[in-house]
Amino acid sequence: MSDIRERLASVVNARPVLMAPVQGGYTAARRLTVEFSNSLSAFVKVATDPATAGWLRDEYRIYKNVQADFMPQLLGWHDDGVRPLIVLQDLSAGLWPRTWTREMIAAVLETMDGVRQVAPPVGLPELESMRHDFASWHLVAAQPQQFLSRGLCSNAWLRNALPIFVQCESEAVIAGRELLHLDLRSDNIGFLDNKVLLVDWNWASVGNGRLDLLFWLPSLACEGGPLPEQVLEGEPNLVALIAGFWAYRAGMPPPHPGSDVRDLQRRQLVIALAWSARLLALPPPDGAS
Repeated sequence: MSDIRERLASVVNARPVLMAPVQGGYTAARRLTVEFSNSLSAFVKVATDPATAGWLRDEYRIYKNVQADFMPQLLGWHDDGVRPLIVLQDLSAGLWPRTWTREMIAAVLETMDGVRQVAPPVGLPELESMRHDFASWHLVAAQPQQFLSRGLCSNAWLRNALPIFVQCESEAVIAGRELLHLDLRSDNIGFLDNKVLLVDWNWASVGNGRLDLLFWLPSLACEGGPLPEQVLEGEPNLVALIAGFWAYRAGMPPPHPGSDVRDLQRRQLVIALAWSARLLALPPPDGAS
């Protein structure tokens, strides 16, 4: 902790006087709220291993290069080559929704229109270059038991649906020139001072901007929001691809001890899988809800 204090003092030019851990998040990064001697209050994220270090550097690139109303203010950055840390505007006074109103949904849709208008920073990965891993039904086909272990459908249902899903994801248009957040969920969407603020940009890439919204809608439905098709018209190929992304990952072991990200992915998958089935005129998945 003393090392973090010293690094923060060098970045902010003020002494940390109160540091409190922040619960939550789906990675092993350390999260803190910090009050400084100059009355500044900030949110701090510190890498804890090589994976979180890489993700934090990816995130910093966005905060450094994108200035927009939907971005929290970047207050500082320190990279010691092992465990970088980032200092951001404290958003703890904002609203982080677990239930949604029509007005809030409309505000997010409007904000995402703004994201699509922003020129992506140079050097961001292009989603099309990651298609083999991102479009994942072909990976489910190679290891079906991992997906079936989540109890969302029968083996017979999957055998019938897999060829259709694999074909759809191969035809899905993910290439584009728009900035993508690619991790829209309520814990990454805050409302403060009449603005929608987006955090956790480590998945940022360049591609088809429609994907951001289509990825968000199953999460929205999980939190008591409307069904996806009540918000946006679905695109069968893209929705099938999204379902496959979670279908492959939801059956994996947790990425680190104590992580519940696989349960989150399963909840999102329940919505996305049923949505895909409706769009493709398939029978409803016949497993657990």
